[in-house]
Amino acid sequence: MRIGYLVAACVGLAGALTSGQERATFSSSADLVVLHAAVTDHRGSFVGGLTEESFSVLEDGKPQTLSFFREQDAPVTVGLLIDSSGSMAKSRDRVVAAVAAFAEASHPEDEFFAMAFNERVERVMPTGSRFTSDPSILRAALAAGPGARGTTALYDAISAALDELGQGSRERKVVVVVSDGGDNASKTTFADTLGKAQASNAVIYTIALVDPLVRDGNPKLLRRFAEATGGRSFDPPSVQRVEDALRDVSLDIRSSYTLAYVSSNPVRDGRLRRVRLNVVAADRGRLVARTRVGYVAASESRREVEASQ
Repeated sequence: MRIGYLVAACVGLAGALTSGQERATFSSSADLVVLHAAVTDHRGSFVGGLTEESFSVLEDGKPQTLSFFREQDAPVTVGLLIDSSGSMAKSRDRVVAAVAAFAEASHPEDEFFAMAFNERVERVMPTGSRFTSDPSILRAALAAGPGARGTTALYDAISAALDELGQGSRERKVVVVVSDGGDNASKTTFADTLGKAQASNAVIYTIALVDPLVRDGNPKLLRRFAEATGGRSFDPPSVQRVEDALRDVSLDIRSSYTLAYVSSNPVRDGRLRRVRLNVVAADRGRLVARTRVGYVAASESRREVEASQ
């Protein structure tokens, strides 16, 4: 069974390393909803050291009881999705350098894969290597990837990256997309791709690089993927600022709380459930918790398919 989905028939969630080699774990025969959350104060600074009592969860307006809570800097499976269509030609080399620097500054136990996309989606990892924790291997793979040309299949690329994440060994899953947000070649629709993202346990971060001379750019579309999954979207004014955006992504990944609950709604109808996470702590002022806006409650037929994988 793949734990790439928020709702699974039988979930064993391995929490991340919290100190030394200690690993927090829990399991349940019930259905769990997992939320990864970042908390910021009124200045936008990350807030650590909160307890479970500071958080409350509403699903479709109804209070839920937390089954698991942990503040953690855990290893992550990270999918790097690089737009290599013709509209990104001027930015490609600088983007590759920034992404490689991002990997070098990450947790030493993070594992990465990379994909480049134009009208096609291509894995750029060396033959026989699906993932790597070695930044030098990742840098070489990105540099040797396809040059910028052709049209753009953004939705197909995000869908493929979500599938690849499911093969990763780390419990937390992240996709980082660097693109102008245009799509003129996908076989997959926006709605289907967004639904797939909402049904996954992935957090999507997007970096929009838009050339004002190219009409296909759509940073608002990228923002929708990020907001739906609890990630962040960035609109750097130039390719020279991509590295700054990736530094913020890295900080966001490292400053995370993980919470889980068993939904009080037993119906499994494949519909979107709206989630709201509130956080209140004495003497901390106004706090904001950012997480996914909802999840898809997998239908019974889908759960049977996933359980057989």
